Amino acid sequence: MITCPCGSGITYSNCCKPIITGAQTAETAEQLMRARYSAYVFAEMDFIFESTHPDHRQGYDHTGTKEWAESAEWQGLEIISTNKGGADDSVGEVEFNARFSEKGDNREHHEAGQFKRKDGLWYFTDGNMVRQKPLAVIKVGRNNPCTCGSGLKFKKCCGK
Repeated sequence: MITCPCGSGITYSNCCKPIITGAQTAETAEQLMRARYSAYVFAEMDFIFESTHPDHRQGYDHTGTKEWAESAEWQGLEIISTNKGGADDSVGEVEFNARFSEKGDNREHHEAGQFKRKDGLWYFTDGNMVRQKPLAVIKVGRNNPCTCGSGLKFKKCCGK
């Protein structure tokens, strides 16, 4: 038995495979996102094309996408967050991080995928790359409590 590559922890045959083969439909945007990741792992490009919203299929390169999917070493999917995309929603967003290696280089694809329901079926519409957020610098005043949690003022503790 093969564990599903989408990271659900259950078998592929009980997780993404029925969605990819059309035996069942994705109930949520996240389910569709997971199935799309698994489809890349198994180079199921027909599913990738068919699960893309019809209004967003222009320019899809079936052959190039298949070659890329087959050449990549898929290492895992992390769902970071979902916004809407539930069974009763018509739109949704799934932020995810897909890890893979390409020609020996480890890579991450961090995206906020947009999904839309049409005629009761979920479709992928577009994705926006998520940029790493800059580190926040917090300025601590001399008379503020110390950030180490000692209970002392910063100037009497770590600010000495």
